[in-house]
Amino acid sequence: MQDKTHQVDEVTGNRRMRRLRKADWQRRMVQENRLTVDDLIWPIFIVPGSGIVDPIAAMPGVNRMSIDKAVDAAREAADLGIPALATFPNVDLSLRDETGSEILNPDNLINQATAAIKKAVPDIGIITDVALDPFTSHGHDGIFRDGEIVNDETVEQLVKAAIAQADAGSDIIAPSDMMDGRIGAIRRGLDAAGHQSVGIMSYATKFASCYYGPYREAISTSGLLKGDKKSYYVDPANGTEALRDAALDVEEGADMLMVKPGLPYLDICWRMKEAFGLPVFAYQVSGEYAQIKAAAANGWLDGERAMMETLLCFKRAGCDGILTYFALDVARILSRTR
Repeated sequence: MQDKTHQVDEVTGNRRMRRLRKADWQRRMVQENRLTVDDLIWPIFIVPGSGIVDPIAAMPGVNRMSIDKAVDAAREAADLGIPALATFPNVDLSLRDETGSEILNPDNLINQATAAIKKAVPDIGIITDVALDPFTSHGHDGIFRDGEIVNDETVEQLVKAAIAQADAGSDIIAPSDMMDGRIGAIRRGLDAAGHQSVGIMSYATKFASCYYGPYREAISTSGLLKGDKKSYYVDPANGTEALRDAALDVEEGADMLMVKPGLPYLDICWRMKEAFGLPVFAYQVSGEYAQIKAAAANGWLDGERAMMETLLCFKRAGCDGILTYFALDVARILSRTR
């Protein structure tokens, strides 16, 4: 028999990586990570009123919705198999003050939305944020006094707000404020109020990022913010500090951990999963969404492929799920390819 060994076989030691890539069935058989509808959490924006679907200019395809329309959206999400929604309120400016006191109103916009969605669509999860920024007149995540975010007083307010959100039917409290000690304090408060089954998804590493701009437009805080959030968000340069922050949240009783933003911090996703073994989630934030949409609108990227590829990257980095404004679009695509 003629020896057909090629010099490539000699160079590679007969190891050819392309053997498992030559056919679709083989590529599918050895695929290491898959994106499924179970990986998706859909963030939505709530506004007062009824019958409102208000497009957000900086986030094409994303709308602010009144509660009745949010209920309709929740039904559609549930029908597509999306496990959970993350709700964010755009509170009337007249209700915002220096301390964000409206967050303590048990009948505030976010709690009304939770109650309405849980009543209409009981099988979909509701994740609520207790940060004060949608409720403050200065746009900060905490109580702002004499040029400083007051940590401990803010935490006391967050605990009360978390209990009110749980009372309204929230399944998971997701504190995004980055105050020291808030995870342990919220856990104690929830347990004391009889909400032992309500989980905490900690925004364990929320970075002082430029990628939040469109979100701030969505909740009408961009024109309110005084200064910046660098005194409580993590410096984008600091990976070790981010892991220390996450470790404290784990010790304080967080059930799940989140990295925000997502794609620029895939290394943090991986390090957190490796270090702690808890469920890890990434928030593909508004700026990440907007840049894909803008590039696709200009014909510079295949928008659908970019959307799916970036979400798969989170899975490869160890994430158990992703908060993404693409959730509905992705769920529709996945439902066609099952």
